[in-house]
Amino acid sequence: MYYLYRMEEISKISERNKVLSPFLDEKSRRLFNATESKVLGRGGIAIVSKATGVSRTTISTGLKELANPENINFSRIRQPGGGRKKATEKMPGIKVELAKLIEPALRGEPDSPLLWTSKSLRKLSDELKSSGFDVSHNLVGEILQEEGFSLQANRKTDEGKSHPDRNDQFEHIHRKVQEYQSQKQPVISVDAKKRELVGNFKNVGKEYRRKKEPEKVKAYDFLSDAEGKAISYGVYDQTLNKGWVGVGVDHDTAEFAAETIKRWWNQMGKPLYPTAQRVLITADGGGSNSSRSRLWKRELQKIANDINLIVEVCHFPPATSKWNKIEHRLFAQIAQNWRGKPLLSYEVIINLIGSTTTTKGLEVFCHLNENKYDIGIKVTDKELKSLNLKNDEFHGEWNYQISPQYNT
Repeated sequence: MYYLYRMEEISKISERNKVLSPFLDEKSRRLFNATESKVLGRGGIAIVSKATGVSRTTISTGLKELANPENINFSRIRQPGGGRKKATEKMPGIKVELAKLIEPALRGEPDSPLLWTSKSLRKLSDELKSSGFDVSHNLVGEILQEEGFSLQANRKTDEGKSHPDRNDQFEHIHRKVQEYQSQKQPVISVDAKKRELVGNFKNVGKEYRRKKEPEKVKAYDFLSDAEGKAISYGVYDQTLNKGWVGVGVDHDTAEFAAETIKRWWNQMGKPLYPTAQRVLITADGGGSNSSRSRLWKRELQKIANDINLIVEVCHFPPATSKWNKIEHRLFAQIAQNWRGKPLLSYEVIINLIGSTTTTKGLEVFCHLNENKYDIGIKVTDKELKSLNLKNDEFHGEWNYQISPQYNT
Protein backbone atom coordinates (compact mmCIF):
# COMPACT_ATOMS: atom_id res chain seq x y z
CA MET A 1 0.00 0.00 0.00
CA TYR A 2 2.85 2.38 0.90
CA TYR A 3 4.47 1.75 -2.49
CA LEU A 4 1.20 2.39 -4.33
CA TYR A 5 0.69 5.58 -2.32
CA ARG A 6 4.15 6.84 -3.26
CA MET A 7 3.63 6.03 -6.95
CA GLU A 8 0.34 7.94 -6.87
CA GLU A 9 2.09 10.94 -5.29
CA ILE A 10 4.81 10.88 -7.93
CA SER A 11 2.19 10.80 -10.69
CA LYS A 12 0.29 13.76 -9.24
CA ILE A 13 3.45 15.85 -8.71
CA SER A 14 4.60 15.09 -12.25
CA GLU A 15 1.24 16.19 -13.66
CA ARG A 16 1.20 19.43 -11.64
CA ASN A 17 4.76 20.18 -12.73
CA LYS A 18 3.87 19.75 -16.42
CA VAL A 19 0.87 22.09 -16.09
CA LEU A 20 2.57 24.88 -14.12
CA SER A 21 6.17 24.73 -15.32
CA PRO A 22 5.64 26.70 -18.58
CA PHE A 23 4.28 29.67 -16.57
CA LEU A 24 7.08 29.82 -13.96
CA ASP A 25 10.52 31.34 -14.14
CA GLU A 26 13.62 29.53 -12.90
CA LYS A 27 13.38 30.79 -9.29
CA SER A 28 9.61 30.26 -8.92
CA ARG A 29 9.94 26.74 -10.33
CA ARG A 30 12.63 25.93 -7.76
CA LEU A 31 10.49 27.24 -4.88
CA PHE A 32 7.42 25.38 -6.13
CA ASN A 33 9.29 22.06 -6.23
CA ALA A 34 10.79 22.76 -2.80
CA THR A 35 7.26 23.37 -1.45
CA GLU A 36 6.09 20.04 -2.87
CA SER A 37 9.01 18.35 -1.13
CA LYS A 38 8.39 20.11 2.18
CA VAL A 39 4.71 19.09 2.24
CA LEU A 40 5.63 15.43 1.67
CA GLY A 41 8.06 15.41 4.57
CA ARG A 42 10.61 12.60 4.91
CA GLY A 43 11.77 11.37 1.50
CA GLY A 44 10.12 14.30 -0.25
CA ILE A 45 13.27 15.46 -2.04
CA ALA A 46 13.76 12.06 -3.70
CA ILE A 47 10.09 11.80 -4.69
CA VAL A 48 9.92 15.28 -6.23
CA SER A 49 13.23 14.73 -8.02
CA LYS A 50 11.95 11.49 -9.54
CA ALA A 51 8.62 13.06 -10.53
CA THR A 52 10.03 16.22 -12.13
CA GLY A 53 13.56 15.37 -13.18
CA VAL A 54 14.87 18.31 -11.14
CA SER A 55 18.12 17.56 -9.29
CA ARG A 56 18.07 17.01 -5.54
CA THR A 57 20.59 19.83 -5.15
CA THR A 58 18.19 22.32 -6.74
CA ILE A 59 15.32 21.18 -4.49
CA SER A 60 17.56 21.44 -1.41
CA THR A 61 18.51 24.97 -2.43
CA GLY A 62 14.82 25.84 -2.68
CA LEU A 63 14.16 24.45 0.80
CA LYS A 64 16.90 26.68 2.21
CA GLU A 65 15.31 29.68 0.50
CA LEU A 66 11.90 28.80 1.97
CA ALA A 67 13.46 28.61 5.41
CA ASN A 68 15.02 32.09 4.97
CA PRO A 69 12.66 34.01 2.66
CA GLU A 70 14.30 37.33 3.55
CA ASN A 71 17.40 36.19 1.63
CA ILE A 72 15.52 35.57 -1.62
CA ASN A 73 16.39 38.14 -4.28
CA PHE A 74 13.52 38.22 -6.77
CA SER A 75 15.21 41.00 -8.77
CA ARG A 76 17.76 38.49 -10.07
CA ILE A 77 15.96 35.97 -12.22
CA ARG A 78 17.76 33.89 -14.81
CA GLN A 79 16.44 34.49 -18.30
CA PRO A 80 15.50 31.54 -20.54
CA GLY A 81 18.69 30.07 -21.92
CA GLY A 82 20.75 31.57 -19.14
CA GLY A 83 23.25 29.75 -16.97
CA ARG A 84 26.34 27.82 -17.90
CA LYS A 85 26.39 26.33 -21.37
CA LYS A 86 26.66 22.59 -21.74
CA ALA A 87 30.11 21.24 -22.52
CA THR A 88 28.77 19.90 -25.83
CA GLU A 89 27.79 23.45 -26.80
CA LYS A 90 31.22 24.78 -25.92
CA MET A 91 32.86 21.95 -27.88
CA PRO A 92 30.55 21.35 -30.88
CA GLY A 93 32.85 18.78 -32.44
CA ILE A 94 33.02 16.46 -29.45
CA LYS A 95 30.08 14.24 -30.48
CA VAL A 96 31.56 13.71 -33.94
CA GLU A 97 34.97 12.85 -32.47
CA LEU A 98 33.43 10.47 -29.93
CA ALA A 99 31.48 8.72 -32.69
CA LYS A 100 34.74 8.18 -34.61
CA LEU A 101 36.30 6.54 -31.55
CA ILE A 102 33.34 4.25 -30.94
CA GLU A 103 32.47 3.21 -34.50
CA PRO A 104 35.21 0.56 -34.96
CA ALA A 105 34.52 -0.88 -31.49
CA LEU A 106 30.77 -1.37 -31.78
CA ARG A 107 29.55 -4.73 -30.51
CA GLY A 108 26.16 -6.45 -30.37
CA GLU A 109 23.26 -6.69 -32.79
CA PRO A 110 23.61 -4.15 -35.64
CA ASP A 111 19.89 -3.26 -35.56
CA SER A 112 19.59 -2.91 -31.78
CA PRO A 113 18.21 0.49 -30.69
CA LEU A 114 20.69 0.41 -27.80
CA LEU A 115 24.29 0.30 -28.93
CA TRP A 116 27.24 -0.27 -26.65
CA THR A 117 30.99 -0.15 -26.84
CA SER A 118 33.82 -2.19 -25.37
CA LYS A 119 35.87 0.95 -24.68
CA SER A 120 35.66 2.21 -21.09
CA LEU A 121 34.57 5.77 -20.27
CA ARG A 122 38.02 6.60 -18.88
CA LYS A 123 39.73 5.28 -22.02
CA LEU A 124 37.40 7.28 -24.25
CA SER A 125 38.01 10.35 -22.08
CA ASP A 126 41.79 9.93 -22.45
CA GLU A 127 41.52 9.56 -26.24
CA LEU A 128 39.32 12.67 -26.46
CA LYS A 129 41.85 14.62 -24.39
CA SER A 130 44.59 13.61 -26.81
CA SER A 131 42.41 15.10 -29.58
CA GLY A 132 42.08 18.41 -27.75
CA PHE A 133 38.79 17.88 -25.88
CA ASP A 134 39.33 18.27 -22.13
CA VAL A 135 36.41 16.19 -20.82
CA SER A 136 35.91 13.94 -17.81
CA HIS A 137 34.80 10.33 -18.04
CA ASN A 138 31.52 11.37 -16.38
CA LEU A 139 30.75 13.78 -19.22
CA VAL A 140 31.60 11.08 -21.77
CA GLY A 141 29.03 8.85 -20.06
CA GLU A 142 26.38 11.59 -20.26
CA ILE A 143 27.02 12.14 -23.97
CA LEU A 144 26.83 8.40 -24.70
CA GLN A 145 23.54 8.17 -22.83
CA GLU A 146 22.13 11.08 -24.85
CA GLU A 147 23.25 9.37 -28.07
CA GLY A 148 21.45 6.10 -27.22
CA PHE A 149 24.27 3.98 -25.77
CA SER A 150 23.94 1.95 -22.58
CA LEU A 151 25.87 -0.49 -20.44
CA GLN A 152 24.81 -4.06 -21.20
CA ALA A 153 25.67 -7.46 -19.84
CA ASN A 154 26.99 -10.37 -21.92
CA ARG A 155 24.64 -12.09 -24.32
CA LYS A 156 25.19 -15.41 -26.05
CA THR A 157 25.71 -14.53 -29.71
CA ASP A 158 28.98 -16.35 -30.46
CA GLU A 159 28.74 -17.99 -33.88
CA GLY A 160 31.79 -20.18 -33.47
CA LYS A 161 35.53 -19.88 -33.03
CA SER A 162 36.79 -16.34 -33.19
CA HIS A 163 39.83 -15.54 -35.31
CA PRO A 164 42.56 -13.85 -33.20
CA ASP A 165 42.78 -10.98 -35.71
CA ARG A 166 39.02 -10.49 -35.99
CA ASN A 167 38.91 -7.07 -34.35
CA ASP A 168 42.01 -5.93 -36.24
CA GLN A 169 40.25 -6.82 -39.49
CA PHE A 170 37.20 -4.83 -38.39
CA GLU A 171 39.49 -1.86 -37.77
CA HIS A 172 41.16 -2.38 -41.17
CA ILE A 173 37.80 -2.41 -42.98
CA HIS A 174 36.66 0.67 -41.08
CA ARG A 175 39.80 2.60 -42.07
CA LYS A 176 39.46 1.54 -45.71
CA VAL A 177 35.81 2.63 -45.85
CA GLN A 178 36.69 6.01 -44.36
CA GLU A 179 39.58 6.44 -46.79
CA TYR A 180 37.41 5.73 -49.85
CA GLN A 181 34.51 7.87 -48.65
CA SER A 182 36.79 10.83 -47.88
CA GLN A 183 38.08 10.63 -51.46
CA LYS A 184 34.54 10.27 -52.88
CA GLN A 185 35.24 6.78 -54.24
CA PRO A 186 32.41 4.18 -54.21
CA VAL A 187 32.13 1.74 -51.29
CA ILE A 188 29.76 -1.19 -51.71
CA SER A 189 28.73 -4.08 -49.50
CA VAL A 190 27.76 -7.28 -51.35
CA ASP A 191 26.15 -10.60 -50.47
CA ALA A 192 23.61 -13.17 -51.61
CA LYS A 193 20.21 -13.57 -49.93
CA LYS A 194 18.84 -17.02 -49.21
CA ARG A 195 17.04 -18.81 -52.02
CA GLU A 196 13.27 -18.28 -52.21
CA LEU A 197 10.70 -20.54 -53.88
CA VAL A 198 8.52 -18.71 -56.39
CA GLY A 199 4.85 -19.59 -55.99
CA ASN A 200 1.92 -19.57 -53.59
CA PHE A 201 3.98 -20.57 -50.54
CA LYS A 202 3.91 -19.31 -46.97
CA ASN A 203 6.17 -16.34 -46.29
CA VAL A 204 7.07 -15.60 -42.67
CA GLY A 205 5.66 -12.50 -40.99
CA LYS A 206 2.24 -10.89 -40.76
CA GLU A 207 0.37 -8.11 -42.53
CA TYR A 208 -3.02 -6.50 -41.93
CA ARG A 209 -6.06 -8.19 -43.50
CA ARG A 210 -9.72 -8.43 -42.53
CA LYS A 211 -10.36 -10.61 -39.51
CA LYS A 212 -10.59 -14.34 -40.25
CA GLU A 213 -9.56 -13.78 -43.87
CA PRO A 214 -5.92 -14.92 -44.04
CA GLU A 215 -4.35 -15.36 -47.45
CA LYS A 216 -4.43 -19.06 -48.31
CA VAL A 217 -1.16 -20.67 -49.42
CA LYS A 218 0.07 -24.19 -50.09
CA ALA A 219 0.51 -26.42 -47.04
CA TYR A 220 3.90 -27.76 -48.18
CA ASP A 221 6.87 -26.11 -49.88
CA PHE A 222 7.67 -28.61 -52.63
CA LEU A 223 10.09 -27.48 -55.33
CA SER A 224 7.99 -29.38 -57.87
CA ASP A 225 5.06 -27.04 -57.12
CA ALA A 226 7.15 -23.90 -57.56
CA GLU A 227 7.34 -21.70 -60.63
CA GLY A 228 11.06 -21.58 -60.01
CA LYS A 229 13.57 -20.33 -57.50
CA ALA A 230 14.72 -16.78 -56.88
CA ILE A 231 18.34 -16.13 -55.92
CA SER A 232 18.95 -12.51 -54.91
CA TYR A 233 22.42 -10.97 -54.98
CA GLY A 234 22.64 -7.48 -53.53
CA VAL A 235 24.93 -4.49 -53.87
CA TYR A 236 24.58 -1.80 -51.19
CA ASP A 237 26.15 1.66 -51.54
CA GLN A 238 27.30 2.46 -47.99
CA THR A 239 27.76 6.16 -48.71
CA LEU A 240 24.57 7.04 -50.59
CA ASN A 241 22.24 4.46 -48.97
CA LYS A 242 21.18 2.92 -52.29
CA GLY A 243 20.70 -0.75 -53.09
CA TRP A 244 20.86 -2.79 -56.28
CA VAL A 245 19.55 -6.36 -56.36
CA GLY A 246 19.87 -8.91 -59.11
CA VAL A 247 17.33 -11.74 -58.95
CA GLY A 248 18.67 -14.87 -60.60
CA VAL A 249 16.77 -17.95 -61.73
CA ASP A 250 19.63 -20.48 -61.89
CA HIS A 251 22.59 -20.82 -59.47
CA ASP A 252 24.36 -18.55 -57.00
CA THR A 253 27.82 -18.53 -58.55
CA ALA A 254 30.73 -16.11 -58.71
CA GLU A 255 29.79 -15.34 -62.31
CA PHE A 256 26.26 -14.39 -61.22
CA ALA A 257 27.66 -12.19 -58.41
CA ALA A 258 30.10 -10.46 -60.77
CA GLU A 259 27.39 -9.87 -63.37
CA THR A 260 25.23 -8.17 -60.72
CA ILE A 261 28.10 -5.92 -59.62
CA LYS A 262 28.87 -4.99 -63.23
CA ARG A 263 25.23 -4.12 -63.90
CA TRP A 264 25.17 -2.03 -60.72
CA TRP A 265 28.18 -0.07 -61.93
CA ASN A 266 26.96 0.50 -65.49
CA GLN A 267 23.42 1.52 -64.53
CA MET A 268 23.78 3.07 -61.05
CA GLY A 269 27.38 3.44 -59.90
CA LYS A 270 28.90 5.16 -62.94
CA PRO A 271 26.33 8.01 -63.07
CA LEU A 272 26.76 8.57 -59.31
CA TYR A 273 30.59 8.41 -59.36
CA PRO A 274 31.64 9.75 -62.79
CA THR A 275 35.22 10.48 -61.65
CA ALA A 276 35.78 7.21 -59.76
CA GLN A 277 39.15 5.51 -60.17
CA ARG A 278 38.58 2.55 -57.87
CA VAL A 279 35.84 0.78 -55.95
CA LEU A 280 35.93 -0.89 -52.52
CA ILE A 281 33.92 -4.06 -51.96
CA THR A 282 33.21 -5.41 -48.45
CA ALA A 283 31.96 -8.98 -48.39
CA ASP A 284 31.69 -11.97 -46.10
CA GLY A 285 34.12 -14.83 -46.50
CA GLY A 286 31.91 -17.52 -48.01
CA GLY A 287 29.38 -18.25 -50.76
CA SER A 288 29.72 -17.01 -54.31
CA ASN A 289 32.08 -14.23 -53.19
CA SER A 290 34.22 -16.47 -50.99
CA SER A 291 37.68 -15.21 -50.11
CA ARG A 292 39.01 -18.64 -51.19
CA SER A 293 37.19 -18.75 -54.53
CA ARG A 294 39.48 -18.57 -57.53
CA LEU A 295 36.47 -18.07 -59.79
CA TRP A 296 35.40 -15.01 -57.77
CA LYS A 297 38.82 -13.43 -58.29
CA ARG A 298 38.83 -14.29 -61.98
CA GLU A 299 35.44 -12.66 -62.39
CA LEU A 300 36.62 -9.58 -60.47
CA GLN A 301 39.47 -9.30 -62.98
CA LYS A 302 36.90 -9.26 -65.78
CA ILE A 303 34.99 -6.51 -63.96
CA ALA A 304 38.16 -4.43 -63.50
CA ASN A 305 38.96 -4.80 -67.21
CA ASP A 306 35.41 -3.97 -68.33
CA ILE A 307 34.81 -0.91 -66.14
CA ASN A 308 38.47 0.20 -66.06
CA LEU A 309 38.59 0.59 -62.28
CA ILE A 310 40.81 -0.83 -59.56
CA VAL A 311 38.67 -3.26 -57.54
CA GLU A 312 39.69 -3.58 -53.88
CA VAL A 313 38.10 -6.22 -51.65
CA CYS A 314 37.94 -6.57 -47.86
CA HIS A 315 36.37 -9.76 -46.48
CA PHE A 316 34.89 -10.04 -43.02
CA PRO A 317 36.53 -12.70 -40.83
CA PRO A 318 34.90 -16.14 -40.45
CA ALA A 319 31.58 -16.24 -38.54
CA THR A 320 31.04 -12.46 -38.71
CA SER A 321 28.90 -12.11 -41.84
CA LYS A 322 26.09 -10.30 -40.01
CA TRP A 323 28.42 -7.32 -39.51
CA ASN A 324 28.39 -6.76 -43.26
CA LYS A 325 26.35 -3.56 -43.80
CA ILE A 326 24.16 -5.07 -46.51
CA GLU A 327 22.66 -7.56 -44.05
CA HIS A 328 20.82 -5.06 -41.87
CA ARG A 329 20.66 -2.00 -44.13
CA LEU A 330 19.27 -3.73 -47.23
CA PHE A 331 18.30 -7.39 -46.82
CA ALA A 332 16.59 -6.88 -43.46
CA GLN A 333 14.52 -4.05 -44.97
CA ILE A 334 13.52 -6.21 -47.95
CA ALA A 335 12.44 -9.03 -45.62
CA GLN A 336 10.42 -6.51 -43.61
CA ASN A 337 8.74 -5.17 -46.76
CA TRP A 338 7.60 -8.54 -48.09
CA ARG A 339 6.73 -10.18 -44.76
CA GLY A 340 3.53 -12.21 -44.90
CA LYS A 341 3.25 -11.92 -48.70
CA PRO A 342 3.51 -15.04 -50.88
CA LEU A 343 6.14 -14.61 -53.59
CA LEU A 344 3.77 -15.63 -56.35
CA SER A 345 5.94 -14.72 -59.35
CA TYR A 346 9.23 -13.14 -60.35
CA GLU A 347 7.30 -9.97 -61.15
CA VAL A 348 5.96 -9.86 -57.57
CA ILE A 349 9.48 -10.37 -56.18
CA ILE A 350 10.97 -7.62 -58.38
CA ASN A 351 8.21 -5.19 -57.37
CA LEU A 352 8.48 -5.98 -53.65
CA ILE A 353 12.26 -5.54 -53.63
CA GLY A 354 12.12 -2.41 -55.78
CA SER A 355 9.50 -0.76 -53.56
CA THR A 356 11.54 -1.22 -50.36
CA THR A 357 12.25 2.09 -48.65
CA THR A 358 13.13 3.36 -45.17
CA THR A 359 12.67 6.62 -43.28
CA LYS A 360 16.41 7.21 -43.76
CA GLY A 361 15.99 7.42 -47.53
CA LEU A 362 16.93 3.93 -48.74
CA GLU A 363 16.30 3.41 -52.46
CA VAL A 364 16.43 -0.04 -54.06
CA PHE A 365 16.58 -0.96 -57.74
CA CYS A 366 16.02 -4.52 -58.89
CA HIS A 367 16.39 -6.50 -62.12
CA LEU A 368 15.70 -10.06 -63.23
CA ASN A 369 18.70 -12.04 -64.48
CA GLU A 370 17.53 -15.02 -66.53
CA ASN A 371 21.05 -16.15 -67.51
CA LYS A 372 22.18 -19.72 -66.85
CA TYR A 373 25.38 -20.26 -64.89
CA ASP A 374 27.44 -23.43 -64.83
CA ILE A 375 28.62 -24.82 -61.51
CA GLY A 376 31.88 -26.59 -60.76
CA ILE A 377 34.05 -24.34 -62.96
CA LYS A 378 37.75 -24.79 -62.20
CA VAL A 379 40.33 -22.02 -62.42
CA THR A 380 43.83 -23.33 -63.11
CA ASP A 381 47.02 -22.17 -61.39
CA LYS A 382 48.08 -20.56 -64.67
CA GLU A 383 44.86 -18.55 -64.87
CA LEU A 384 45.24 -17.45 -61.25
CA LYS A 385 48.81 -16.29 -61.81
CA SER A 386 47.76 -14.27 -64.85
CA LEU A 387 45.45 -12.08 -62.72
CA ASN A 388 46.63 -8.56 -61.92
CA LEU A 389 46.15 -9.38 -58.24
CA LYS A 390 47.95 -7.75 -55.31
CA ASN A 391 47.44 -9.10 -51.81
CA ASP A 392 47.57 -6.70 -48.86
CA GLU A 393 50.40 -7.11 -46.33
CA PHE A 394 47.78 -7.54 -43.60
CA HIS A 395 45.92 -10.81 -44.20
CA GLY A 396 46.25 -10.92 -47.96
CA GLU A 397 43.72 -13.75 -48.06
CA TRP A 398 41.08 -11.27 -46.83
CA ASN A 399 42.36 -8.01 -48.31
CA TYR A 400 43.47 -7.63 -51.91
CA GLN A 401 43.05 -5.49 -55.01
CA ILE A 402 42.73 -6.31 -58.68
CA SER A 403 43.80 -3.76 -61.30
CA PRO A 404 42.77 -3.67 -64.97
CA GLN A 405 44.88 -5.61 -67.47
CA TYR A 406 45.37 -2.95 -70.09
CA ASN A 407 47.03 -5.35 -72.51
CA THR A 408 44.01 -7.66 -72.75
